[in-house]
Amino acid sequence: MQTKKKTLVFGASLNPSRYSNTAMHRLVASGHDVVAFGLKEGEVAGIKIDTELISYNGIDTVTLYMNPTRQEPFYDHLISLKPNRVIFNPGTENPEFFELLSQAKIEFETACTLVLLGTNQY
Repeated sequence: MQTKKKTLVFGASLNPSRYSNTAMHRLVASGHDVVAFGLKEGEVAGIKIDTELISYNGIDTVTLYMNPTRQEPFYDHLISLKPNRVIFNPGTENPEFFELLSQAKIEFETACTLVLLGTNQY
């Protein structure tokens, strides 16, 4: 069995109808180590949502659930975490951020975390 790597859900929501909320439940159910950042404090699937930027250690994947216009203030912070990859979920695609990640030699993909989990490609 492959080792489960740490995922940062960026743009986590307390709202059960939001995809970030579903992704947190599925990541936890799949045995992944999950941390979360969102605009509202709370807990989803037993994971505390941080509302202040933290220098998380050992982040393998950042899965983005924040629209491009809201991402810009977080570019430097996300790059500083040195994740192995960033997943741009539908609606978060951002060519400006793609370029910055490329320059930082951080892999990124436009994909759906839920589909990747459901097809064992995560």
